[in-house]
Amino acid sequence: MKSKTVKGIGIFIGTVIAAGALFFLPSLLAGGNEPQAAAGAEPAVSAVSVKIAEAEIRSLRRRLEVNGDVRSVQQVEVFPEASGKLASVRAVLGSSVRRGEIVAEVDPSRPGVQFMRSPVYAPISGTVSRTPLSVGTTVSTGDSVMTISLAENLEVMALIPEGDIGGLALGLKADIFLRAFPGESFSAAVTHIAPVLDPVSRTKMITLSFDRPDSRINAGMFARIALTTGTYDNIIVVPAEALIDRFGVTAVYVLNGSRAGLREVSTGVTIDRLTEIRSGIVSGEKVIVQGQQFISDGSVVRVAGSEGVTEGGAR
Repeated sequence: MKSKTVKGIGIFIGTVIAAGALFFLPSLLAGGNEPQAAAGAEPAVSAVSVKIAEAEIRSLRRRLEVNGDVRSVQQVEVFPEASGKLASVRAVLGSSVRRGEIVAEVDPSRPGVQFMRSPVYAPISGTVSRTPLSVGTTVSTGDSVMTISLAENLEVMALIPEGDIGGLALGLKADIFLRAFPGESFSAAVTHIAPVLDPVSRTKMITLSFDRPDSRINAGMFARIALTTGTYDNIIVVPAEALIDRFGVTAVYVLNGSRAGLREVSTGVTIDRLTEIRSGIVSGEKVIVQGQQFISDGSVVRVAGSEGVTEGGAR
């Protein structure tokens, strides 16, 4: 009876040992095939691909572009001394005339009554800038047959929309572009601003004078005007797309070695997709302009086009 009990206990102990071996064997095998992680090692982190731009010092100009026309500072309308049909026009558009020269003729004859042609004289010397009537047109003494302008003294007239008149001031500089001279600009300045707004067009007229006379410019030319309404010199700027909003605070991500650092900034004007930075970063720092939606403060980043994680923008 005693031997049977000892035998039963032995079988029970053997069963327990076998079960324990089966339980711990996979762990023992795994431990023998894989190296243990080094104490204190950080888990691998994938870098987010971003694009960067460098904050730099630049000068920005706010510009207003409008259309205008070149005209003479002094121009005179030419009227006939007799009514009748416009018999001839001797001075063509763009030609030069002298004071007292005959520029047109009017035939005052009526059916059954013949009269000599009445000459039309140029009241001033200059350039013909307008010939509105054709030969054969019936005219009266109140109809202008021609406009004569002083070619050596030209100006540009332009209409400014109501929404843009707040930045107008005498002396503002402008670049004038003329179709006849593509790729070339002529400098000018605002010399007169109309005191009232046109209630129909909701515009205000301004006059600009060329800084230097140029014999190539003619009255009647179409002008494209780029008016500088504000100048901001030597300011720190970054691309406008670098700016983000974090709970009502304007910020940028700055590249710090291989990581992105969130930095609050104070901004100024934005012109041509460049934004002035008044405080928060300095010139030369690199800001992230693409990929901000995938990162947070401290994220590991990789500059697009580089291999691996960047260190201060370098590979």
